[in-house]
Amino acid sequence: MRKKAKLGLALLSALTLLTTPAAASAAESSSSGTNPPAGVGNSHAGAARTGVYPNVFAKAGISQRAVEARVNAAWQQLFHGDPGTDSTHRDGQTIYYQLTPDMAYVEDIGNQDVRTEGMGYAMMMAVQLGHKHEFDSLWNFAKTKMQLQSGSTKYFFAWHTDTTGKIIDPGVAPDGDQWIAAALAFAEGRWGNGDGIYDYGTEARQILHAMWHESDTGGVDMFDRKYYLPLFTPPATSLYFTDPSYALPAFYKVFAAVDSSDKDLWDKAYDAGEKLLQDAHNPQTGLAPCYTHFDGTPYMWPGESPTDDSYSHNFQEDAWRAIANANVDAAWFGTKPWQKQYSNTLENFFEGQGVTTYVSRYHLDGTPLSSGQNTYEPAHAQGLVAMNSTSAITATDSARRAFVRDFWNTEIPSGYARYYDGMLYMLGLLYDSGKFRIWSPPARH
Repeated sequence: MRKKAKLGLALLSALTLLTTPAAASAAESSSSGTNPPAGVGNSHAGAARTGVYPNVFAKAGISQRAVEARVNAAWQQLFHGDPGTDSTHRDGQTIYYQLTPDMAYVEDIGNQDVRTEGMGYAMMMAVQLGHKHEFDSLWNFAKTKMQLQSGSTKYFFAWHTDTTGKIIDPGVAPDGDQWIAAALAFAEGRWGNGDGIYDYGTEARQILHAMWHESDTGGVDMFDRKYYLPLFTPPATSLYFTDPSYALPAFYKVFAAVDSSDKDLWDKAYDAGEKLLQDAHNPQTGLAPCYTHFDGTPYMWPGESPTDDSYSHNFQEDAWRAIANANVDAAWFGTKPWQKQYSNTLENFFEGQGVTTYVSRYHLDGTPLSSGQNTYEPAHAQGLVAMNSTSAITATDSARRAFVRDFWNTEIPSGYARYYDGMLYMLGLLYDSGKFRIWSPPARH
């Protein structure tokens, strides 16, 4: 039931094409069938202006009917598949569990906990695909179990809880908070606002405002005011570094419209996020580290060295996501030369490793990590395959369709590793099919 819809906000007078379901439906028609949209690899406008989202599956010769079937199958398996036969759920399919009739969580199966990244991803998937019950159930858990209501990080989210919602660690992982806020903003754009915690727009603005203004009341901001990038984990300000996969410039354009009182800060964050993604990757391989200083150079914990296999300064799971962050920004707001160069460089490297056989973890110079560090299951990780396929959004390299087909030929994740791989797999389907859309107005730019 649509109550208290706030689509009459002053900033919505600047609506671009895809802020209503009808407009989104029209764009979907333009992105499907045998006439895929132009612009993959050279769109200078972006979907925020044109209403046309790149569909790289269509460019690779995959029918829209097949894409629709795959997206639906992935949703059904990851959200409503076999829960698993015992308490560990390790032999199951779903990662979505309904705790009560109106509350649900996404479980990290390997760690048997609930993480804000997964909750944010799942909320975004639900709003993009129009599944309001699942969205509201996930948001209810995040709001009532994970959001901190006092202290130096008030309105941020504890980065993980157990599956009952008991907080394990009150520290904050900024990627999760950003995804949750973006999903709420899009829920306002798609469904309008309801009452209480389902007043999506008010909840989104509360979270976004806190990201820059906790320090006003003695707390810790999520974004650094010098570099305009998210801290790795507030409130631990001694850990003064960032994570390239936390840089989500496409969202910052949306946040600038949703949180208009801080538009200047979000605009600066957009520029800083793009620059970090541009600077963090190795120019010969395209590989970025998991953690960096604010200038994009790799971050190392005390005692680590550039040649070791440590997680922080090598290309491992966090860093996989930076690939999509750059390409979603291009899809929404127009491709820039650095994004094409980045995607071409990355594809050239992985083509040399074997498009269908490359491993999952590397030093930035392209040397695979030692065998013990490349025991990821499966070795050709489904999550990385999905993220690499998004490079086809901006790449002009002749191999770009091979990466899309490799993803298309990859099974929907199940079993022990299905949480992280499954989340990235589902996001990859949305990115590559043109179904990852703006349901809230971006700022004029």
